[in-house]
Amino acid sequence: MKKYVSKLAFGAIVAVFIICCLIQSPISGAIGSLWSLLPPIVAIGLALITKEVYSSLFIGILTGGAIYAAATSSGFKGMFTAVVQDGLIANIAEPYNVGILIFLVVLGIIVVLMNKAGGSRAYGEWASEHIKSRAGASLATFLLGVLIFVDDYFNCLTVGSVMRPVTDKHKISRSKLAYLIDATAAPVCIIAPISSWAAAVSGTVEGVNGIRLFINTIPYNLYAILTLVMVIFISLSGVDFGPMKRHEENAAKGDLFTTRSTVYAEDDKPDHSKGKVIDLILPVLILIFLCVLGMLYTGGFFSGTSFVTAFANCDASYGLSLGSIAALMVIVIYFMCRRVLTFNQCMDSIPAGFKQMVPAILILTFAWTLKTMTGLLEAGPYVSGLVESATAVRILLPLILFAVAIGLSFATGTSWGTFGILIPIVTHVFSKDLSGVSDTDAIPSMVIICISACLAGAVCGDHCSPISDTTIMASTGAQCDHVNHVSTQLPYAFTVAGVCAVGYLLAGFVQNVFVVLGGSLVLLLAILFGLKIISGQKNAPQTKDKPEKV
Repeated sequence: MKKYVSKLAFGAIVAVFIICCLIQSPISGAIGSLWSLLPPIVAIGLALITKEVYSSLFIGILTGGAIYAAATSSGFKGMFTAVVQDGLIANIAEPYNVGILIFLVVLGIIVVLMNKAGGSRAYGEWASEHIKSRAGASLATFLLGVLIFVDDYFNCLTVGSVMRPVTDKHKISRSKLAYLIDATAAPVCIIAPISSWAAAVSGTVEGVNGIRLFINTIPYNLYAILTLVMVIFISLSGVDFGPMKRHEENAAKGDLFTTRSTVYAEDDKPDHSKGKVIDLILPVLILIFLCVLGMLYTGGFFSGTSFVTAFANCDASYGLSLGSIAALMVIVIYFMCRRVLTFNQCMDSIPAGFKQMVPAILILTFAWTLKTMTGLLEAGPYVSGLVESATAVRILLPLILFAVAIGLSFATGTSWGTFGILIPIVTHVFSKDLSGVSDTDAIPSMVIICISACLAGAVCGDHCSPISDTTIMASTGAQCDHVNHVSTQLPYAFTVAGVCAVGYLLAGFVQNVFVVLGGSLVLLLAILFGLKIISGQKNAPQTKDKPEKV
């Protein structure tokens, strides 16, 4: 009976939500109403309950198509046009999306090459000698994620590929590895002034120097900072809670997956015994260098544009594709010159690498299509209208913006789209405060706090959402079942989000970064130490009055 409880609860929630939608508006007026949020709710709920992501996403897409067809009175023809032509075909044909898919496939090929050459095996053996503990392996994963701060996609896939042999050696579950990757990638990128995220944020602000405003928001970006602190604490203390605890306990017994993912093949066995650590380190360095170079190239760096401006104007998709393809050619030549792989072995790695990335490509394609459905139903304008109606209570505005950003990012799976919608609303609300502010004048604290709340909420929702690109990339990098990754990291993300909510409530009254950030840090650490004490008590051996039976 218990296995049906979650399904019945989900059905009841959807039924209540549909009733609320009907109360607000008939389905003929679904566009720009509460109906626009139903498709992602269906998709995300089904994924978490059924543990099957492909059918869940597709049902969510069909739900969006059906609502759009009913709202536009276009019937089945309109539904299939929205789902197939405007959704699947348009997203696969979108240049930016194609660039990301090319980068995915090329990275998969490079990973297979490094495995075949024996570089991953050699690095795993080296790491097992120098990294002595699970805490060391976790911290090494975190530090590598911090170093690769230029782009979250690049971060997730590279860190996962490099650290998998190390975390496997120390019996860290794939779900935990996926969390470490995901909890580092976006939070680091959103507080790094030189990153694709900084460029995206600065591009949404009008009337003020975007990069300068972005730098001012960093101390108030509570979710990013507190998530990084939580990763360090969990890595050092070994405290786990929620579903992650079971995954880690199973990993300690040798089961790294708990529920085995059949979509990810085992790592390719080395074809050559001469593989050395350099056969993993050098290809990764080549990949990083050429991808950064590719991003700078697309931003006009080689045409006289400054380094920072080039990053602000770069096309991350094109730059990553360009850099990864160039890196692949250099790496193939390197392995052939080292005589660890033949030309035929290198060419055999191409279909093998593509095969490894098929799950990520499928999930990404469905996730992009679901976002298209929410776009056709105008979920963004609907949510922005709700925010504008709440601006009368300025003291509570940081908390309101944080909560709305979480909901919008979680439902749509895009943090960039979320702050792209909300930040212009904030600047409009505070237009009088910003008027006349020059590059040398101090930006009003409330403006900085509210924009920080938008960014923090967008990253939080993106971090939790099963249809988020970054979440999908983290699962792919760790080669972890996607639903396992989402379900295990939700309690961690919600813990930090709860602390951030208190912090932004405080920020509305006390606009002082030391009080807000300091108070939030103290509250988070108090909760984590409390969880550690509770965990220790539960794991403590129990005394027995009666002797055990032999």
